[in-house]
Amino acid sequence: MKRFVMAALLAAGASFAQNTPNPNAATVWKLATGYRIESFHGKNLTEFAHAVDRATNGRLRIELYPNSSLAKLNDIRTAVQEGKAQAGETIMSSMVKEIPIAGADSVPFVVSSYSDALRLWQVQRPGIERAMAAHGLKVLYAVPWPPQGLYSKKPIATEMDFQNTSMRTYNPSTVRIAQLLGAAPVDVPMVDVATALAQGRMDNMITSSVTGSENKVWSHIKHYYEINAWFPKNIVFVNAAAFKALAPEMQTSVLQASEAAQTRGWALSLAANLDATNDLKNNGIKVERIPRELEVKLKRLGEKFSREWVRSVGNEANTIFVPYYAQ
Repeated sequence: MKRFVMAALLAAGASFAQNTPNPNAATVWKLATGYRIESFHGKNLTEFAHAVDRATNGRLRIELYPNSSLAKLNDIRTAVQEGKAQAGETIMSSMVKEIPIAGADSVPFVVSSYSDALRLWQVQRPGIERAMAAHGLKVLYAVPWPPQGLYSKKPIATEMDFQNTSMRTYNPSTVRIAQLLGAAPVDVPMVDVATALAQGRMDNMITSSVTGSENKVWSHIKHYYEINAWFPKNIVFVNAAAFKALAPEMQTSVLQASEAAQTRGWALSLAANLDATNDLKNNGIKVERIPRELEVKLKRLGEKFSREWVRSVGNEANTIFVPYYAQ
């Protein structure tokens, strides 16, 4: 009888041990991104994940799902909000339907340098954080793409050279720019640029030097104009509930790693721009400034676009641009 009781107690203890969560077990976050792991954004994410792993002694591991392998670029915010992924990275302008002020950094010719872009992010971030918190998300950091230049199969001298051409677009801002220039907008994600060019679906595009270099566009594109139209940012964020579930010291580790990733990412972006521009030149693309007359025309279109954007967003736009221009 005593043996039976002891056996039963041992069995119960074993069952309890098996069903009790291990407090030292690693928490795993899936982080979805629409970009290649080899890109400078991807390399920055990789170092961010490693930094979190080191700081938490392996208690929090971040698994990266690049190249839209877990969710499409424009669906990543929703995927994280719904818990299909714990964290994500997307281009900020992809969120403008739900978060209109996310489009501020895609308003053309507002910023013309990295220092301008950082200043804009500093005044833009509080509103972005409030808006994303309303969707159950927490902002970690943001890193810009290099300045957006104009690629074209043929030389561009006047506005008329955009007529009867197809322009690659990837968000509402670029669609409107194509319309203002008289080009037909064609929705092409970054990962499909090379394919779209090979298929003849696009004649020109406004995007970064890095996008052109990574997609080896020199097989079809022969001209790149450094117009520094805007500095779109990628934003990295986490499901707020997943972040809150972490122990306080782990939360601190994530935030510290995020701050380091933002600083590192801006430096990587600047370096990537220089390297990519040289790559374009070395592969036969003519890199130059846009003709002065057309540059003035584009800036006027930018002013028109800015007014349209402010009217569409409303008072929230003033919380960004008023302090930005006041500095």
